[in-house]
Amino acid sequence: MRLILPVGLIATTLAIAPVRFDREKVFRVKPQDEKQADIIKDLAKTNELDFWYPGATHHVAANMTVDFRVSEKESQAIQSALDQNKMHYEILIHDLQEEIEKQFDVKEDIPGRHSYAKYNNWEKIVAWTEKMMDKHPEMVSRIKIGSTVKDNPLYVLKIGKKNERRKAIFMDCGIHAREWISPAFCQWFVYQATKTYGRNKIMTKLLDRMNFYILPVFNVDGYIWSWTKNRMWRKNRSKNQNSKCIGTDLNRNFNASWNSIPNTNDPCADNYRGSAPESEKETKAVTNFIRSHLNEIKVYITFHSYSQMLLFPYGYTPKLPPNHEDLAKVAKIGTDVLSTRYETRYIYGPIESTIYPISGSSLDWAYDLGIKHTFAFELRDKGKFGFLLPESRIKPTCRETMLAVKFIAKYILKHTS
Repeated sequence: MRLILPVGLIATTLAIAPVRFDREKVFRVKPQDEKQADIIKDLAKTNELDFWYPGATHHVAANMTVDFRVSEKESQAIQSALDQNKMHYEILIHDLQEEIEKQFDVKEDIPGRHSYAKYNNWEKIVAWTEKMMDKHPEMVSRIKIGSTVKDNPLYVLKIGKKNERRKAIFMDCGIHAREWISPAFCQWFVYQATKTYGRNKIMTKLLDRMNFYILPVFNVDGYIWSWTKNRMWRKNRSKNQNSKCIGTDLNRNFNASWNSIPNTNDPCADNYRGSAPESEKETKAVTNFIRSHLNEIKVYITFHSYSQMLLFPYGYTPKLPPNHEDLAKVAKIGTDVLSTRYETRYIYGPIESTIYPISGSSLDWAYDLGIKHTFAFELRDKGKFGFLLPESRIKPTCRETMLAVKFIAKYILKHTS
């Protein structure tokens, strides 16, 4: 006798249940020397460690703060190994699932509606882009620059006077799926720019003379996956040839010394660079758009989390760019301005020496293309919450970051031709 299952039940059976992180821990370790750094690397070979900072095992070095997530099953063995080797560590998060649930600590005004005080899923963000166009037709237009491997649209919002070619700033958020505070900032920026035009002197001046191109979510498929299946997902969702592992790290997929840093060629790793530069549909859409607007775009800014840093080129070489002093000056004043609101301290500098060497980044690619002011913000916090910054911190983070972005825009308006 054949057993016939209802279609809905088959679909449910085949569906992947969301990953839970009950009693998983996040450790912070500071290796005192290379021997201790090697111990962490060895632990990563025998245990499944998800590196939150730095982004991969091979970046771990002496005197660096190292944050990693470990399963409940392996946490005891990790703790014992650290104790045995007399390594200094603290447990930042004792139960990751609990922290994930605590992240949503702001009550919804109207259930299901988009809110600037809350994290919004992709459906809400799409509806929000339409609402912004309807509300500000003279100032906001939406451009579809491409689509993802799952056929989701990649939307750029243009903020500024219609059909005028002027100096422009390109900003993207959410290149790494789990960094939810990043898309929250892009939404906040659009909201504040449109709301304060005509009321705030600086914003009015900026929008009278410049355009802003905002990509609110770069890695749409990954972002959806982080909401529905795995909160800790980082990459996009493309299939990899000859591998069961899914996804490419879009911030290693740009044609900027793409293959120069080892250990990014494993499709199962979170920092997998892809099969070739610009192999990914998302990367290709963004690079094509920027190339076609290169005579306008004077600044490229990308938003990540976490660690409170303002970074500039280069990531793939210790060599400093020709306008290093100018970039450092802008970053210094930008971080000073940011700190005036809540005294949040950022550090700044070139990627390679401030965090760790990386190749294939969007920042270096944009700089090498000819955009001479390129910056990456690593937003709040410094590790207490990591990627799980509570919603109650969204507005303060956005307010202070807005000050820095407005300063950069003002500087560019004045100092570039």
